Amino acid sequence: MLRQFRIEELQSALDKLCECAWGQVEIDTKIIEGRPFLEIIREVLRNERDLVIKSADGDTDAVDRLFGTTDLHLLRKCPCPVWLIKSTESTVIGRVMACVDFDDLDPPDQDTAEPLNREILELAASLAFIECSEFHVVHTWEAICESALRSGSTRTAIEEVDSYVRGVCLEQRHWLDRLLRKARKWIGPETYDTVKPKTNLPKGPAGEIIPALARELDIDLIIMGTVARTGIPGLIIGNTAESVLSQITCSVLAIKPPDFVTPVTLEE
Repeated sequence: MLRQFRIEELQSALDKLCECAWGQVEIDTKIIEGRPFLEIIREVLRNERDLVIKSADGDTDAVDRLFGTTDLHLLRKCPCPVWLIKSTESTVIGRVMACVDFDDLDPPDQDTAEPLNREILELAASLAFIECSEFHVVHTWEAICESALRSGSTRTAIEEVDSYVRGVCLEQRHWLDRLLRKARKWIGPETYDTVKPKTNLPKGPAGEIIPALARELDIDLIIMGTVARTGIPGLIIGNTAESVLSQITCSVLAIKPPDFVTPVTLEE
């Protein structure tokens, strides 16, 4: 009796919440019992959902508590993109940031991260186009062993180190330029030229640079990949993504690689 009353109460609240969109889009509502992240993921699996949109669980006044336990489970295990919205934000998305990267271990003729980068850029460009948003594409980079080379322990001349770092920066710029030329074809020239992506190639650890740049640019939404390239599927967020997510104060749209397989099953 009490259970049925609670379900009816929740359904009434859900119907009232949906009133603002009735007549504009078709909405199906459903009350599901169980652990929230498990039932959300099972709903995705049962109905092949393309996107999960959810308000962030954490305390929006505290950076380290923006995302709650359910949010982190979804970021790690949900097979489709997850859009976590900061509840205090305006509905206007004025600035979108797409974060792209590549695997340093890839051979010269391969780019294993391209499918994920493509999905990130396509989603970001679509949102920027629909919302008439300012569109930023960010790729952070570092010169491997630069600190050791500059320390003097290797007896490498400063001029050589500077030349090496400039060369790495140039390679990173060339990679980003190639990716954006491909993105223009993926997105379509008309849409691409409308959103006019602004490229950012800051030097430094992504886990530090991306949150700082997001604050500097007053970004409303970050679109990024979350799963590490190695490790147990669905259980590990990449170290860089973990660091970024623990510091950002804006909404995030998190995307998994195309070959990601969730550890959650439809069976209990």
